[in-house]
Amino acid sequence: MSPKKNKKVSNPVPPGGNRRLLLHSCCAPCAGGILESLLESGVEATLFFCNPNIHPHDEYRKRKEEQKTFADKRGVPFVEADPDPAPWFRIVAGLEDEPERGRRCTACFLMRLTTTAEYAAAHGFETFATTLGISRWKDLDQVNAAGQAAAGAYAETAFWPFNWRKGGGSQRMIEVSKREGFYHQQYCGCVFSLRDTNRWRLQKGDSVIERDLTIYGRWLSK
Repeated sequence: MSPKKNKKVSNPVPPGGNRRLLLHSCCAPCAGGILESLLESGVEATLFFCNPNIHPHDEYRKRKEEQKTFADKRGVPFVEADPDPAPWFRIVAGLEDEPERGRRCTACFLMRLTTTAEYAAAHGFETFATTLGISRWKDLDQVNAAGQAAAGAYAETAFWPFNWRKGGGSQRMIEVSKREGFYHQQYCGCVFSLRDTNRWRLQKGDSVIERDLTIYGRWLSK
């Protein structure tokens, strides 16, 4: 029996045949399969790491460095946006108790993808996309709506709402993550997702995820 081959994501080429793409990346596990499929299709991708929602800083650094290492390995340019969490906390103020996929996530996606759109427009990228929608924990329509809204402010660039899950995309994400030995993340990223994940773990009788959140006290106490 011949060995199984990875399924390729269906036609991962930006609209209009534009081969230059700014790809917002949330993490290496989500980006790995997508990036490899794009490269196989001849797309010149640049990874844009804009994730001030990842807390604490040690967690942020771990995810960023893993993504950069993979980008370097594949010969893909890597750009890091400002990681300062203060603007992010201002954006989600009042939404701290929103559930996953709620209004806080909408505000978070919009902020990060607006920064991506701004960078794309300023650096000659006619198209940008995001890896956020490949995760089964994310609402794809919510992600794409944020991308479209972000692009609306910049005539020089457009958002590409591709469904990375289809055509074997989800399976390839898993396969690349296993092959590369990517870090297994236990929560989405922000302190509020960590809080909610730990509540869920306690309900199941599991141990909590320990992270030092001392520097975020001024936001968590509100």
